[in-house]
Amino acid sequence: MPSVLPAYASYEFMRVTSPSEFVAHLELNRLEKLNAFSRAVWLEFGRVFRQLSDDSDVRVVVLSGAGDRAFTAGLDVTAASSEGPMSGGGSDADPARKAKAWRAYIEEFQVSISEMEKCEKPVICVLHAVSLGLAIDLSCCADIRLAAKNTRFAVKEVDIGLAADIGTLARLPKIVGSTSWVKDVCLSARDFSAQEALQVGFVSQVHDDKEKTVEAALEMAARLAAKSPVAVQGTKELLNYGRENTTAASLRYTAVWNSVALQAGDTSAAMMNLFSKKKPTFEKL
Repeated sequence: MPSVLPAYASYEFMRVTSPSEFVAHLELNRLEKLNAFSRAVWLEFGRVFRQLSDDSDVRVVVLSGAGDRAFTAGLDVTAASSEGPMSGGGSDADPARKAKAWRAYIEEFQVSISEMEKCEKPVICVLHAVSLGLAIDLSCCADIRLAAKNTRFAVKEVDIGLAADIGTLARLPKIVGSTSWVKDVCLSARDFSAQEALQVGFVSQVHDDKEKTVEAALEMAARLAAKSPVAVQGTKELLNYGRENTTAASLRYTAVWNSVALQAGDTSAAMMNLFSKKKPTFEKL
């Protein structure tokens, strides 16, 4: 097993290794709680993705959960009940003040998880076994999702008395083309399988077990990491921009973006590779 990268050694709940050049493997590392999230975990999650985004030695990130039992069981309800507004502090406050505290708490959580989507590097998410609630929020922020055959998915929030509030309801309809299916799983909180997730396009590959899924993700990451980081990171940026904006606005943004990016040496290096069949090397970005 690769050792933790020194620059990431301070994290308690995030384990970051580098199984190949320019690839970071980030594992949610809270085995005793099935990788469930407390406030301390989501704050670390946001911080590690900000660091990965800025790290020129990283070009692709693979995200997985430690252990075989769960990618993540979602929110650590026990921890949540003793921190923030759920702890009951300020219970005598009026509704406006309670709402302000709740809004700040939810927004902090949202911002931390959204750092994964904002990461400039492509993120490949490996899902396996228990992948409930927050697991869907997290994986919706990934660029590519792979699943093990035993993955148990669910948008679970309705069953605990709330609407999902960390990103699933905003992102899942843009990932999956069927609004009917999205409302089916979100309103019912029912389980769905890796095969069903593949059929609707939520994941792009299903493998026999977690080990094979991680292996496939790392192989994919190594291929992406060998390409021009200017091209790869630019492609992610433009795809995400196009998802949120009109075609005309996206074409304009692409023209402005490439007016800068095409001045990089990566383009000529990649073109030379087509003719010489020599593997190009690209400078760090």
